[in-house]
Parts: sequence; C-alpha cells; structure tokens
Amino acid sequence: MRVVISAGGTGGHIYPALAIIDKIKEREPDSEFLYIGTHNRMENTIVPAHGIPFEAIEIYGFHRKKLYKNFKTIQYFMRAIKRCKKLIKDFEPDVVIGVGGYVTGPVIYSAKKLGYKTLIHEQNSIPGKANMFLSKYADRIGVSFKSTIKSFPEYKTVFTGNPCSEGAIKISPANKTEFGLSSNKPLVLFVMGSLGSSRVNEFLMKTMSSFRGKDYEILYVTGTTDYEKLKEHKLPSNVKMVPYIENMTRIMKKTDIIVSRAGASTLSEIIALQIPSILIPSPYVPDNHQYKNAMDMVNKKAATIVEEKNLKGDVLVQTIDKLLANKQELESMKRNLKELFIPESATKIYETISELIDRK
Repeated sequence: MRVVISAGGTGGHIYPALAIIDKIKEREPDSEFLYIGTHNRMENTIVPAHGIPFEAIEIYGFHRKKLYKNFKTIQYFMRAIKRCKKLIKDFEPDVVIGVGGYVTGPVIYSAKKLGYKTLIHEQNSIPGKANMFLSKYADRIGVSFKSTIKSFPEYKTVFTGNPCSEGAIKISPANKTEFGLSSNKPLVLFVMGSLGSSRVNEFLMKTMSSFRGKDYEILYVTGTTDYEKLKEHKLPSNVKMVPYIENMTRIMKKTDIIVSRAGASTLSEIIALQIPSILIPSPYVPDNHQYKNAMDMVNKKAATIVEEKNLKGDVLVQTIDKLLANKQELESMKRNLKELFIPESATKIYETISELIDRK
C-alpha cells in the first residue's frame, strides 16, 4: 500500500497518525509512506525520528481576532495546494489520509481534486474546523466518539475509536520502582501534557504539601517547560516529580487514578486501560474542545471533572481522597470506561482504508 498521510500541530494529531502507519506496516510490511506536515511544528522532528519520509509545507492557521492577517494565510494555503498536488502526483498513493490539524487542509483538498481516495480521522468529540471543511472532500471519515457521527454525513462516517488505544493495550507495564515508587501503595498520576501547564503547575505547587502523610503516592509529570523551576521546591516524601516520561502508557498501566488534561489521545488511552480519572480540560484550545471531550465521558459516568477556573484551596486533594475512598465508585467508573472502549481501533481504520482502495 502506498500512503500519503498528514497531521500536525500537536501530539493529539501526530500520534494517532503514527498509530495508523504502524498498523498498516503490521498488515502490509512492504507499504510506503509520505508524511506531509508543517515546517515549524512538532511533527517535523517527531516523524523523521520514526524513519518516515517527511515533506514540510509552509502553512498557518486562520486568525480568529486579527482577521486582516488571513489574507496572507490564504496566500500560503494556495501555495500549499500547488506544492501538495506535485508531492501527491509524484508519489502516486493508493490513499491520502488526514489525521487533524490545519496542515491537512491543502493535502486532502489537493488529493480529492486529483482523484485520489481520501480518509480523514477526527479524534475530538467536537470536530475541528479543518475536518469540518474537509468532510466534503473525504471519501471516508473515522471518528473517536459515537456522539461525533452526527457532525458528519452519516453515509461515509465510521465509528473507529482512536487508533492510539490499540497500542496502549499491547505495551508492557513499567516497574514502579524505576520512578522511586513503592509497589504496594495506590498511585495517582498527574500529567498535563509534554509541555505541561504553568497555571496548573502553579496551583499544584501551592497545594502539594496537602498530600503529605497520605496513604497513596503521586507521580507528578510537570512537563518540560516548568520542570527546572519546580524542582527547587521541597516536596512530601510520597510525591515524585519528573519532567517527562517517554512512553507514558507504561506507567499508566500501574496507575489507580490519573489527573490529566482531556486531549483526545490521552482519553483514548484512559478508556482503553480503564483508569478512573479526574480531568482538568485546557481552556486554551480551539472551540473549548477539551471541555467537550471531558463532558462526553463525565455524562457517561466514566470520569470526574474539575475545571481549571475551579482550582482553588484543597479541591483537588478532596476529590482524590473521596474517589480513592469510594471503591464502589472506582469500580463503576471502570465498568463505564469498558463500555466506551472500541477494541482494535487502528485495525478498524486499516480495514476502512482497505475497503476504500478496493473500490477504486
């Protein structure tokens, strides 16, 4: 299979794209790939590090406030279309896949205009603007949440789940001792993404002493941005701090409760591993989509939410203590998470792609 794939901007788009690539390689080892991403976002280092051929295009997202800047954005979009058409024609793919981010706009649009089969995947419960625009140019649309189906033309939309969830199941768990943790105490994992959140980190530093003497341990993943500043603080002995964990899923498998943002890929792993969670959605993302992701789970009684604006006093300590003390609620949450899990999500996407190609 020859595949052009595009996704960009955040790990929430890039890692599902890599999961799709891995599944295609597993099923068809001789497959060839071309990844088209932006020139100045994280995919231009992550993707080549995985040994995947990468081409960068210069493109920018639309401004919501400074509308006059969109004239230049449109110019870059038109240039990107011209470049994408050349890249796609030269590669001659069987299928072109978009996995989110504004970079996918010219890629999928160009592929459709050239007559190639196209598929897009939406990770969030509320579709992003790029995928809403591209829905008319996509032959198939994969979604991670059942509630998202109604946002797209139903006849070409497939409930696949998030491809990251399948990989999460297969990964071997970490040994807690490698993080300085004991093997017999409950573990609460705090993680706010690879860069972290300065606002949440600031709150946690003020309240971390409240965890002293608790009969559970905390592994606090600060993110790389604030770690050097935060490591100067004296922490309770039951709190361990690290800037980042490569392959976070390993320690998630040993976690009793996770305190996390509500990005789609993180939620897919929480669902797959059935980890009770306290979600703190980022209020700084487009269309407040993390809040909507979180509420999709909260409404199914599969997670608890604490909005960032409500991070005051000992609210987080109380929420954790209450949840850990209520074994019945923890088990209920796990059962509800199990009902949300879509097994073999990456496989479903591979099968959808294969069907699409067979109809050429």
